[in-house]
Amino acid sequence: MKRVQIPATKEPANLIRQKQTNGLGYHCPVDTHAESRVGDTATEAGAAANQAAANEIDRYDELASTHIFYPIAIETGGTWHHQAVELVQELGRRATIITGDSRETTYLFQQLSVALQKGTAVSFQNTFTAG
Repeated sequence: MKRVQIPATKEPANLIRQKQTNGLGYHCPVDTHAESRVGDTATEAGAAANQAAANEIDRYDELASTHIFYPIAIETGGTWHHQAVELVQELGRRATIITGDSRETTYLFQQLSVALQKGTAVSFQNTFTAG
């Protein structure tokens, strides 16, 4: 957001919520293959991302009058929620205007995909027990 000169906060200071994170400071990826989601994800691509985005939209509904909110919901299987795609495309477009590099959107998608893979690896590792 800084790169494209858009003021943003990860979460407004006046909104205190209990977060579920993977210990690395960001929300866990939406697990496409979680037992609780397999029924939906087997019949509809992006079902888990759509549900996660809807949950986040509901969670931050009270901010709708003062903030613009885009849920970034990406499944471990690689499916992106449409609002996440729209946001990344817009950020890439703005970065291209600033830098003149037409590959900015591609770079941003690649960076986020690598972050997703890292988060998936951490989630996978956490399923193992010691010994």
